[in-house]
Amino acid sequence: MLKTLLFASFIFTVFAAKAQLVDVEYNYNNVGDCILGAHNQSKTPLYMNLWFTTLENTSFREPLPYIKKLDPGFNSLFTLPRESDEGAPYFIFQVKTFRSDPVPVINLDFPYLIPFAPGTKVKPVDVKNIDGFWGAEAPKAWKATGFEATPGMSVFAVRQGQVVEIAGARRTDDAQTWYNTWTNAITLLQPDGTLIIYRNVTDPQGNLALNQKIHAGELLGEVAPGSTELVVVVCHYSLYTEGLQFIIPQFLTAPSKTEIVNSAQNIEVVHPNEVRGLEMTKKEQRQLLK
Repeated sequence: MLKTLLFASFIFTVFAAKAQLVDVEYNYNNVGDCILGAHNQSKTPLYMNLWFTTLENTSFREPLPYIKKLDPGFNSLFTLPRESDEGAPYFIFQVKTFRSDPVPVINLDFPYLIPFAPGTKVKPVDVKNIDGFWGAEAPKAWKATGFEATPGMSVFAVRQGQVVEIAGARRTDDAQTWYNTWTNAITLLQPDGTLIIYRNVTDPQGNLALNQKIHAGELLGEVAPGSTELVVVVCHYSLYTEGLQFIIPQFLTAPSKTEIVNSAQNIEVVHPNEVRGLEMTKKEQRQLLK
């Protein structure tokens, strides 16, 4: 007996949802256990927080808070075992979805690469504003890192990530799927569940695809026409507070030195293999680090 559980309290943290992006399903087996799964109807991963408001004839044994990364398509969740002769598990729950991990474990000392070709000499800049990041509304508190740039410069990934949005000079798709409202921006979901947005970057050759894995130091795109700076924003949603939380990453400014960059510096870019390979598998290291 397969059922789709519909609920009125489904909440999205990104945009007000006109259509349901996640369907939670449940199925009772022949001994009365209840097996739950979820369909992510979007094209990129979502994180779901699920909690029970009523729970009878069973117990919930998963770690709390229950956060599950949902890849596009069907995802298995958990089983509620039948624990009473009086009947099958009975429950009422609510869920909330996020486009990043709402409880990320963040290493603030992680070494991010400078997003330009090794050997290039670059200068950080003070980012004056992030206008247009969220329509007419600016985040109350934000952090961003900027670098001087010229159109056509090659841009490289500062850290491994999964491509979740490629925005060109115009946005024409469903606003419900947007990660921000910038144009000429590429967004990746990082291994720690945070988001990284590269502003003023394009993919003119169409080499990127949604959900594609990009490794640290791999070519991401190029600086957009008319741009004089490249802006990097690292952020995530939180289970406990409203709005986005912003992070200032530490960048590799020398082979063995990481720091928060500032506009007084002039940096020669380095992409050492030992840093590029930090989040690669052994097989990826053999294939990509030569």
